[in-house]
Amino acid sequence: MGEDATGKRRRRWPRWVLWIGLALVLVLGGSVGYFAIRAAQPVTLPAPTGPYQVGRTILEWTDRTRADPLAPGPGKPRELSVWLWYPGRPGPGAQPAPYAPGAWTGLHVGGPAALGETSFTDVRDHSFADAPIAAGRFPVVVLEPGMGLAAPQYTTLAENLASHGYLVVGVTPTYSANLTVLNGQAVAGTDAGKPASTDSANEHAGQAQTDGDRLIAIWAADGRFAATQAATLNSSGRFTGHINASTVVYIGHSFGGSSALEACRTDPHCAGAADLDGTQYGPVVHLGLAKPMLLIGSDNSCITGTCRPADAGDRASQDAARTLLAASTDGAWCYQITGAEHFNFSDYGSYYLAAPIRSQIPLGPIDGTEALTIANAYLAAFADHVTQSRPEPLLTGPTPYSQVRVQRTAF
Repeated sequence: MGEDATGKRRRRWPRWVLWIGLALVLVLGGSVGYFAIRAAQPVTLPAPTGPYQVGRTILEWTDRTRADPLAPGPGKPRELSVWLWYPGRPGPGAQPAPYAPGAWTGLHVGGPAALGETSFTDVRDHSFADAPIAAGRFPVVVLEPGMGLAAPQYTTLAENLASHGYLVVGVTPTYSANLTVLNGQAVAGTDAGKPASTDSANEHAGQAQTDGDRLIAIWAADGRFAATQAATLNSSGRFTGHINASTVVYIGHSFGGSSALEACRTDPHCAGAADLDGTQYGPVVHLGLAKPMLLIGSDNSCITGTCRPADAGDRASQDAARTLLAASTDGAWCYQITGAEHFNFSDYGSYYLAAPIRSQIPLGPIDGTEALTIANAYLAAFADHVTQSRPEPLLTGPTPYSQVRVQRTAF
């Protein structure tokens, strides 16, 4: 009987393997199905809070005064994809602007057909494609993204500023973004435009500083060029007479925040600059800024000069911020948002991301819409103050947001 029982156990073993394999298939299949269903559900970005509706136009500008040092080949002029958001006057039949049209769908973490992410065709923004501009003259806001990211991934911030009466010029830094689109074709980043050290500053703080100082000049020049080109919109097309290009605010996230500060330092038309969670690089760190600045960091970020440094990268970021603030000669507002992480300043906070993807992206436990609402409120208040010299209770009084830690308010 022992041999018979052993034989039966041997015959049962493949069945257990079959059942285990089947269970895994069902679990994985169910997970994939759930991810696909969730990713296909529409997502609406936070609504703008200003009085204007929003128009949007996509342009391509070439700076023929600069050879692009980040391009794969020599001698090519610097080409940029530029997204414009502005106070709009959409008429009957106005078409909503698609969130990421054409080749821009490649911005997905996993590519155009990414599983487990909200499809860009299902992201609802609040812009109207190529709508007429509203009556009035509007200051310019130049918006630069974080390293690897692109202007459309900051649609929430851009739309809100446009709704408050600004022409927002979103610049995607060619060859530093993971993807931009020029002449209808996707253009990938290069090693020169996106050095590894800027993604791993904690391990290579010294190299990150060197690469950051080199790149900051290029990105700042992109911002100033965009501001100059915005001025030319006054002389032709639908924007004629509507752009107040003598007043410019520079805003950026991450490396774009650092470039916003440097662009402001060298632009006589700059009214102020805002840095969202970006370690500061370049001459502005030691020379300071003679214009107002807004620094908003994520939870325990060191970009405001106040943090608990965990490593060499944090200490370098804290040192840069303290040096910048000490050298600057105008007002500075510094805040941290509790529960926010680095990507909470972008539209990533609004997308659906399956757990395996979300775990690889720096998003904090704060509700994504809430984080963007807070960032929008402070950016609008700052822009209104520096362009209109208008008192802003949000900047001068106690914060109404429990997640915000006020670290410095001075003017």
